[in-house]
Amino acid sequence: MKKDYLMGNGAIALGALAAGINLVSGYPGTPSSEILETVSKYKQGDVHVEWSVNEKAALELAASASYAGARTLVTMKQVGLNVASDPLMSLAYVGVEGGMVIVSADDPGPISSQTEQDTRMFASFCRIPVFDPSSPEEAFSMIQDAFDYSEKYKTPVLFRPTTRVCHAYASIDIPETTTPKLYDGFVKDSKRWVIFPKLSFMNHAMIEKRNPLIGDDFSTYSKNIVTGSGKKAVFTGGISYAYAKEYLQDYPEVKLCKISTPYPFPEKFVLSCLEGVDEVICLEELSPFIEAEVTKLIGKHRLNIKVYGKESGYVKTSGENSADYVAKVLSDFLKIPSQEAGIYLGDMPDLPVRPPVLCAGCPHRASFYAVKKAMEGKNAYFCGDIGCYTLGNAMPLDMVDTCLCMGAGITMAQGFHWVDKEGTCFAFVGDSTFFASGMTGIVNAVYNEADMILCVLDNSTTAMTGHQPHPGTGKNMMGDIVDKISIEHILEGMGVKKIVTVNPLDLNKSVEVIKDCASLPGVKAIIFKSPCIALFKPEKKLCISDKCIQCKKCIREIGCPAISTVNGKVTINEDLCTGCGLCSQVCPVNAIGGDLDE
Repeated sequence: MKKDYLMGNGAIALGALAAGINLVSGYPGTPSSEILETVSKYKQGDVHVEWSVNEKAALELAASASYAGARTLVTMKQVGLNVASDPLMSLAYVGVEGGMVIVSADDPGPISSQTEQDTRMFASFCRIPVFDPSSPEEAFSMIQDAFDYSEKYKTPVLFRPTTRVCHAYASIDIPETTTPKLYDGFVKDSKRWVIFPKLSFMNHAMIEKRNPLIGDDFSTYSKNIVTGSGKKAVFTGGISYAYAKEYLQDYPEVKLCKISTPYPFPEKFVLSCLEGVDEVICLEELSPFIEAEVTKLIGKHRLNIKVYGKESGYVKTSGENSADYVAKVLSDFLKIPSQEAGIYLGDMPDLPVRPPVLCAGCPHRASFYAVKKAMEGKNAYFCGDIGCYTLGNAMPLDMVDTCLCMGAGITMAQGFHWVDKEGTCFAFVGDSTFFASGMTGIVNAVYNEADMILCVLDNSTTAMTGHQPHPGTGKNMMGDIVDKISIEHILEGMGVKKIVTVNPLDLNKSVEVIKDCASLPGVKAIIFKSPCIALFKPEKKLCISDKCIQCKKCIREIGCPAISTVNGKVTINEDLCTGCGLCSQVCPVNAIGGDLDE
C-alpha cells in the first residue's frame, strides 16, 4: 500500500480499480468528469476506458460486458442519469452477472447543473441499491463494497457522491498494483437476458422480495454507524454527516446516525438507533429521503418520536448544506445558544456576485454576435443548449432565449417554427453535444420539413467539462488516434441541403452566410469552426490606438472580459486578450489593432 493525496473523484476511480474493474464508460459532466480520466491514467492490465457518445450508450455497452461477468463502472452526473434511464429501468429487471456500479454525481446548489435532482430518489424508482459516501476516504472503500453487493444480488448499483465529496481532497492508502477481474464470458440464456413481458413480471416480483433482504443486509453494513447516546438523534448521510459530526464532537449525549445505504432502507439498523429516543432531526441534501423513511418507520411501529426536517420546515428544502448551516440547525434543535456552541454568526458582508462569462477570445462570442447582427430588427428565436455557449444568454449578447436540456435546442427551434412561421428559428449546439444528443432532432427537422437554421459551434473539444475528446476530435480515451467523424458529412447523410462552414472570427463573412441561410427554406446548417482558446491560444494581443473616440461600442456590443474602462478610458487587458480580433471588427473608427509588443 502507498499513501496518496486524492480528490474524491480520484478516490472513487482508484477504489474501482482496486475492485478489479474491466471496463469503464461514461459521458463527461461536472462534478463527475475526473473519475473516468483518473481510471484512464492509473489503469493496469486490460481495462477498456471510453468516453461514450452519451450516457445511454455508456450504460448499454457496460451492461453487456457485465452480462459476460466483467466488472464495469459507468460515470455521469445526475442529469446524465436521465439520459441513461431508459436502459437502466430495464436493466434493473434483467440484472447483471459481473458487478456493475453506476456513479451518478449529484450537484446540490446547483453549482453547474440544470437541476438539483436526487439520485437516491432514482434508486427507489428503479428499485436498485444506492450508496451515499460522506468523504473521499469512504468513497474509496465504499465503491469496492458496491461492486461486491452488485455481484451478490446480481443487480446494478447506484453510487451517489455529491459535489463536495467529488471535489474534496484526502490522504488515502491505495494499493500499488491493481488487477482486473478474471471472468468466464457471456453464457447465452434468452430466458435471462431477453426482456420479454413474462420475464419482467417475474423479475419485478423477485425484486420486491429481494429488496427487504438487501435492507436487512445493509442493517449490518459497517458504514451505517451510530455514535453517542441520548434522547435526541440526528440522522444524516453524505457530506452532511461530516458537517454534523464536526459539530457534535463536543456533544456525546446526542446520537449521530449515518445512513450510507439509503435504499433499500436499513430498517433494523434505524430501529436500533431509535431506541430510547424522543426527538429526531434529519439532515440531508436535496430530497427528504432519509426523513421520509424514518417517519414511515416510526409510524409503522407506532413509536412516540417527533421528527424534524425538511417536511416540517425545520431544514431548508433546496440548495447544498454547509458546516455553518448544519451547526446553526443543530444548535436550534439542541437548544444551545450559538455563542455557547462556538458558532460565529456575526454580520458578514455578502460575497461579490461573479456571474460566469464566456472567456476572452471565445469563438462562441463571435458566433452569437454575428447572428445577432444578421438578425437585427427581425423576428427571430434563439434556442440554446447545454455547454459553454449557454453563457450566450448573458448581456450584452442576450442571445439564448431557451435552454432546457442537451439537444433540446434543435427540436425546440422546430416547435417555434410551427407556431410562428414568419420567425427565423436558430438552434445553437456545440460539437460534443451534436454527437451526444443533437442528431435525432436534426433528422426530425429534415423528415418533417421544418424551417430552421442549425448553428454548430465547433471548438474541437468538450470545453465546459474539462476539454475531453469526442468523436470529432480524432482521439479517444485509450490513447488511440482515430478517424475524425465529420459533422458536415453526417449532416449531408441526414439530408441537410445547405451546409456552410465559416470562421466566426471573420465577422463580415459570418454575417453574410447567416443572411443567406435565413433567406432559404428548409433546414440549413452553419458550422462555426474555430478552436477553443483555452487549448489553442494565439500569440497576438491587440491594443487601442489614439483613434479611439471612447464610444465604448466594443464594450456594449460584445462584452469581452478583456475590454474594460480604466480611469474612464477603454483599455484592453493584455493578460486576458487572445488577439481574436472581434473587437477590432466592431470598432467604428478602426482604433483597435496592432500588437502590444509592437
